Amino acid sequence: MKEQLKEIQVTFSQRLREVNEMQALENLRVEYLGKTGVLKEILRGMGKLPKEERPVMGAHANEVRDALEEAIESKRQELKDRQLDAKIAKEWIDITLPGKKIQMGHPHPSTLTTRQIIDVFHSMGFVLEDGPEIDTVANNFDALNSPPDHPSRDLSDTFYFDEVNLLRTHTSPVQVRTMMKQKPPIRMISIGRCFRNDALDATHSPMFTQCEGLVVDEGITMGDLKGTLEQFVKLLFGADTKSVFRPHNFPFTEPSAEVDITCFKCKGAGCRFCSGSGAIEILGCGMVHPQVLEYCGIDSERYTGFAFGMGIERVTMLRYEIDDIRYLFENDQRFSRQFRR
Repeated sequence: MKEQLKEIQVTFSQRLREVNEMQALENLRVEYLGKTGVLKEILRGMGKLPKEERPVMGAHANEVRDALEEAIESKRQELKDRQLDAKIAKEWIDITLPGKKIQMGHPHPSTLTTRQIIDVFHSMGFVLEDGPEIDTVANNFDALNSPPDHPSRDLSDTFYFDEVNLLRTHTSPVQVRTMMKQKPPIRMISIGRCFRNDALDATHSPMFTQCEGLVVDEGITMGDLKGTLEQFVKLLFGADTKSVFRPHNFPFTEPSAEVDITCFKCKGAGCRFCSGSGAIEILGCGMVHPQVLEYCGIDSERYTGFAFGMGIERVTMLRYEIDDIRYLFENDQRFSRQFRR
């Protein structure tokens, strides 16, 4: 048996030198060291040896097995090293070549507009308030003096969850919440997403962003409203921009107005962008209706206030001369790269 073990070791070494692939190495291992391998067959014959020879022969067999396993592991590492060297030689990288330029992110045009609006109103002492996008019918309509038969309450215009809850159609509920929790004086703005059941086209979206402002204090007049918004227009659109107040009607303000500003494309001369009028409408405003103040627990005999609201997307489109609101939501890199600073 000793001679057989020696012959196995010699033959194995010869065959191992010829192995050049991992699969061939594994096949050789199974052939010699597997459960039905050559070495196992030899060991099964140990029972025929004299009792005194078995320990010696068993120890010798274990030495041969360990030698074969060590040789296989050494060969496996050798093949791995060869594979790595071949891969390095094939996939080399020239580290002297210039690297790829990393494209840095930048603010979206709507984000730029939002930040600038916040900065302007912060400079005038306004505080930024926030509120939930899912609000109540009471806060969205009732508190704002909206009649029960007002068209904005229809299912064709508003997304309802049930008879009590809805997706807010404007950020005015934040004004309501602020007046209910805070006593005058109040000077705040709110910016957030709003939702209306509009078909998506070049100028409408079922989801949009709105900015609204509110001031409530003793002695607040229409003159304060006009002065505040004129200052806002000049700070945001430029010192030469003029604003015009036109009478309008909103259920939550009385009197109410819409504000037009000088068309910055034609400077008031009239063009396609302003439909020949020389001016562009940017926001709605007015004095807070006394019933709104009373609903929120504010004494309308003592306090007055004004409110205003504008669409962030609309202001963004005007400032950057964008003619389709869908560009602001589609995340097309060809569009957004134009606003990199």
